[in-house]
Amino acid sequence: MSERKMITAALPYANGPVHIGHLAGVYVPSDVYARFQRRLGRDVAFICGSDEHGIPITIRAKKEGVTPQDIVDKYHEIIKKSFSDLGISFDEYSRTTSKKHHENSQDFFTALYHKGKFTEELSDQYFDEQAGEFLADRYIVGTCPNCGNENAYGDQCEKCGSTLSPSELINPKSMLSGNVPVLKETKNWYLPLNDYENFLNEWIIDGHKDDWKPNVYGQVKSWLNDGLKPRAMTRDLNWGVPVPLPEADGKVLYVWFDAPIGYISFTQEWAEKNGKNWKDYWQNENSDLIHFIGKDNIVFHCIIFPAMMKAHGNYVMPKNVPAFEFLNLENDKISTSRNWAVWAHEYVEEFPGQQDVLRYALLSSAPETKDNNFTWKDFQTKNNSELVGIFGNFINRVAVLIHKYYNGVVPEGDANAAELQEIENSAKEIETFLENFEFRNALSALMNLARFGNQYLQTEEPWKTIKEDPEKTAQSLFVSAQIAVALGQLCEPFMPFTSEKLLKMFNVEKKNWNDISGVVIESGHQIDEATLLFSKIEDDVIEAQIQKLENTKQSNKKTNPNANPMKEEITYDDFSKMDLRTATILEAEKVEKADKLLKFKVDTGIDVRTVVSGIAESFTPEECVGKQVMILANLAPRKIRGIESQGMLLLTTKPDGKLTFMTPEVKIENGVEVN
Repeated sequence: MSERKMITAALPYANGPVHIGHLAGVYVPSDVYARFQRRLGRDVAFICGSDEHGIPITIRAKKEGVTPQDIVDKYHEIIKKSFSDLGISFDEYSRTTSKKHHENSQDFFTALYHKGKFTEELSDQYFDEQAGEFLADRYIVGTCPNCGNENAYGDQCEKCGSTLSPSELINPKSMLSGNVPVLKETKNWYLPLNDYENFLNEWIIDGHKDDWKPNVYGQVKSWLNDGLKPRAMTRDLNWGVPVPLPEADGKVLYVWFDAPIGYISFTQEWAEKNGKNWKDYWQNENSDLIHFIGKDNIVFHCIIFPAMMKAHGNYVMPKNVPAFEFLNLENDKISTSRNWAVWAHEYVEEFPGQQDVLRYALLSSAPETKDNNFTWKDFQTKNNSELVGIFGNFINRVAVLIHKYYNGVVPEGDANAAELQEIENSAKEIETFLENFEFRNALSALMNLARFGNQYLQTEEPWKTIKEDPEKTAQSLFVSAQIAVALGQLCEPFMPFTSEKLLKMFNVEKKNWNDISGVVIESGHQIDEATLLFSKIEDDVIEAQIQKLENTKQSNKKTNPNANPMKEEITYDDFSKMDLRTATILEAEKVEKADKLLKFKVDTGIDVRTVVSGIAESFTPEECVGKQVMILANLAPRKIRGIESQGMLLLTTKPDGKLTFMTPEVKIENGVEVN
């Protein structure tokens, strides 16, 4: 095992914020691992950045009517701040639109090109003649041949989950213009992955059968058993890293070619700032390369990127790729398109100072080997019962009792007490679990030490022995202080904000992991006043979050996503009081000095009355005369610009924002009631 760790976390797409699924599946575990490796004294580079190329970016830009650069600028900052707020300790967080990354990606491509590693292939791809663009798979929609969904994409049907190709779609259409695309010949550069099958089999299948996670090993083995095929490393798009060849005008590098190179580019940026040699981390056999990813990225990090690095010839292969499964939310798949998520930046705003509660809850439910589930009730229980009731309770009792009986000075005690062995045991157990990427077990081992401390304190009862056996009281609080400070040291990778607070409370510095054993705070040491590490989360706070999700669920049921929410419920008696009738507009004129108002004379069938309505921006007076309309006849009269209006005309809004009258399908008598 190397003393140098090159740790990467999957690059998040800068087309939206990050949510708890991203945090649980990649970023919190990778941060725990990086922090832990630093505590062991190892040379760590923890690298990430925003993935700012690819179709998801351009789709978001088109939806919002802005440029792709506008989108990535916006979400890069949101994502970067979310990571910082949650204590994700990247050594470098950069972006793939940087100048250095563009140059690196192009240099990497050029190196492979000159080595003859690519093949040039002609293929027919869909082309939108009106837009003048080749269409990426996600820009083609049509009917799924498997389930009949009329809104399937060219790469996947989100209704039935089938993987598709554009040629399989029935009645394909361009998302850019709505027109039927045509097939047009184009040239792209392919990396023949089949040339690397023997290498990949030897490296992964023979070399990592016992130390890689079964889900990763199994998926890679399945791909290799099916046989690899050449894969295009360029695309006909106008957003991305331009292909550095004269004959490749209008083409960009495939996003999964340039994105993993981002790890290298960002390491170089970090190395330049810190006087390091980036090659020590990427091109030295004494460096362990670790990729933290979600399961949907396994093929890219275990087959495509390694094949690229092998083709280049100068790079080390990943030591491990601890891919996580998916986290569900309230028993439903997290979905950004449906807004079914807990967004990181919103959590930070709504739960100020409680970043570690989320880190703890996500780690304790981490989807390490299978999909797992997050619920707000479980989140509340983990906080109230475990963090407040066990961890925080123990720390607070120890600090309070030391202040109460010894004025905040750690009492004399036996440094060889058997109970202190639990500290060293816990440190070694946590270390073993983290080295094997077993984060849930490591967290449990940490909490077991807190449980041990609580049980020890409860058994010793220093609040009782202080009068009858003061030496026993001193010993029990000496031991308890050691456990409390050890918890502060050991919890840092998992809950960094809590660790900082706890160690400050006991007035001690952070130590190297290997030094956390036996006596970790000396007798005679002055500690600061006790402060609460965690606060109870009340039911109303959790109910508000559950209601927020329920509102999202109701919104997702809308057939018209632009429809406003339903107003407050009324009874039938309320409705029956409304006198809705058919009526005809007899006269119409503008109201002086009022741009939006028209004055009408209306035949309601029971009388002829005056009505004033703010619809002049949608209708001229001449357009209104003779129209049969609906009127709320028993609305209390009110004066508008000095004119008494005796009712309300019923209108609705068209897609273009203009108003239109609610009228009967056929002309009927005035005064007929609407039931």
